[in-house]
Amino acid sequence: MISQVPITTDLVLVGGGHAHALVLRMWGMDPVPGVRLTLIDPRPVAPYTGMLPGHVAGHYSADDIGIDLVRLTRFAGARLILGAASALDPVAKTITVGDRVIGYDVASIDIGITGHLPQVAGFADHGVPVKPFADFSAAWERYLAGPRGPVTVIGGGLGGVELALAMRHRLGPGAEVRIIGRSGLAGAGAALGARLQAELDRAGIDLITGSARAVTADHVTLGDGQQLPSALTVGAGGATPQAWLGSTSLPLQDGFIKVKDTLQVIGHDDLFAAGDCAHLTHDPRPKAGVYAVRAAKVLRHNLRARATGGALKRFHPQRHFLRLVSLGDRRAVAEKWPALPVAPAGGLIWRWKDQIDRRFMRRLTDLPVMAAPTVPRGAAVGVRDILSAAPLCAGCGSKVGAGVLGDILSTLPQPDRPDVETGPGDDAGVLRIGGQRQVLTTDHLRAFTDDPGLMARIAAQHALGDVRAMGAQPQSALAQIILPRGTDAIQRRMMAEIMQAASDVFAAEGAVILGGHSTMGAELTIGFTVTGLCDADPITVGGARAGDAVILTGRIGAGVLLAAEMQGKARGVDVAQLWSAMAAGPGQAARILRGAHAMTDVTGFGLAGHLMAICRASGLGAEVAMQAVPIYPGALEASEQGVRSTLYDANRANAPVFGPDTALTALLHDPQTAGGFLATVAEAEAAGLIAALTEAGLPAARIGRMTDGPTGITLV
Repeated sequence: MISQVPITTDLVLVGGGHAHALVLRMWGMDPVPGVRLTLIDPRPVAPYTGMLPGHVAGHYSADDIGIDLVRLTRFAGARLILGAASALDPVAKTITVGDRVIGYDVASIDIGITGHLPQVAGFADHGVPVKPFADFSAAWERYLAGPRGPVTVIGGGLGGVELALAMRHRLGPGAEVRIIGRSGLAGAGAALGARLQAELDRAGIDLITGSARAVTADHVTLGDGQQLPSALTVGAGGATPQAWLGSTSLPLQDGFIKVKDTLQVIGHDDLFAAGDCAHLTHDPRPKAGVYAVRAAKVLRHNLRARATGGALKRFHPQRHFLRLVSLGDRRAVAEKWPALPVAPAGGLIWRWKDQIDRRFMRRLTDLPVMAAPTVPRGAAVGVRDILSAAPLCAGCGSKVGAGVLGDILSTLPQPDRPDVETGPGDDAGVLRIGGQRQVLTTDHLRAFTDDPGLMARIAAQHALGDVRAMGAQPQSALAQIILPRGTDAIQRRMMAEIMQAASDVFAAEGAVILGGHSTMGAELTIGFTVTGLCDADPITVGGARAGDAVILTGRIGAGVLLAAEMQGKARGVDVAQLWSAMAAGPGQAARILRGAHAMTDVTGFGLAGHLMAICRASGLGAEVAMQAVPIYPGALEASEQGVRSTLYDANRANAPVFGPDTALTALLHDPQTAGGFLATVAEAEAAGLIAALTEAGLPAARIGRMTDGPTGITLV
């Protein structure tokens, strides 16, 4: 019986701004049954802008100021779609993200502003906007690593001044930093303005009154024609709205979304907006993060109310707020806005600001640990042991162990059929039909992400692995899909996302989806049965030869990373990189390795398990150099924390390895999802094949060699 609450409402948050981040935190503490919550953002980690100048100055690391959206959405029970929204139709209630269309019932926009300067010629090609942060951070690191020339900050507001002071502190004495401001120093009261001007003078930073007309790779041209040398030109000139909003039918004020006092977009009651991208028509305010933080509680209440039919609240922005402006070094200045006649400054103000900023970050990073499942009263012996263990993994980590599967398959009758060339034990069955060899395989995955499109793409790549490994050309696929219970509209959206993503993967291989089967169940599960055609003899696991080099494409560590993500122990950037690699597939790797003596894809039974399958089928041993095995970023750190996939123990028992038992070698037994290929090739061909794989942009390494025996794996 399906016991979970059916999904009836799609609530989509567009953008991981501060208001939405706080909504996610509050939602995780008190979710609404029946709501599928989604966050759309191009970044796995969003910066906290209040600490950005401190990061530029070198006081904070990137991790210190990063809001990990992967962890936050996991805590909130939300799906994360990594991509930038490029269109929104409030009538059809759809959001476009790349080539995907995401439907919603209720939505909210919190996409902030940009530092782009479209009015400055050449800035798009040679300038660096301070937002989005990822682009700015990469440019700043490149500048720090290279020959350092003059730095120009376009924008004389508080953000530009903070940034210039931070850069000057990081670069040290003698660095040339300047600010270009249309009206000099803007946005500060008299006391704060005097203090900041004194700090600029003290740091030797020129504040040039004027406007930037053009930017090239090595200089900035002012409105009066003056040219200033500039090796790094940064845009921090006020609030520039996101350009794509202008192509929507949303009501805008100077490019910002007009909202009512309930934060609902005017004319669209199921759409909300908050943060710097919103214009408060009932009480206009300058762009400042303090309003987004204050709006979060009202926004969360109203989103819940819209989903449940409750009453909405009004948002009343604060009349006064505290400004704490960093001065580059570990000092800051304070101002109460609207401006008071005093602006105290010093190390004490910095420590005060640091405490406030760190407290805000702790709210979004120190998330409560997932509670262990409750053991039912009167449960059978063994239930407590299983429920108290780590949560059941998804992907290939939830497979049945190779030992159990092999034992059962060995008891099945094997009729003598000349048209069946291989049975259990290899990657796929091989059938001879009318003189043509056809391979047949099936695979499905328990979802490790609530994003059906991403999960379908990964499941399709995973299912194709067996066909590719045998040297076959993919031909057709049948889909097997289990959807969680929900309304017809919700299931239609999920099925559309799944089939579109899967179709893209199979079509790229020249294969067609013939149909399949769907049903409702407790959780999302996606699988495919795939056929392929072999023009030559299939590559099996039994053809390895002594002396062969062992080549691995791709990386290992997927299982431990997915397990760590479920437990809130993985870094979002590492998880995002893993998702991307799995969804992209192995590229041309199988075609490049088509002349291998033996080959298999590395999936649920881990690198050791799949190498052991080659050893057993070929009657050989294998030596592996663990230091040569490519590993996903973050996987070793998770393994060192003791994180293991559900399938780890069964994999280890099925394919013991002779050598040291460490966190690194434990990754040999880690189950992979949509993994790479393990191939044995002639020694003389190994270097050329690895070069070809590398040239194709595919991670590949020689990790060992096949030996005369005995059957088994030895670390060298």
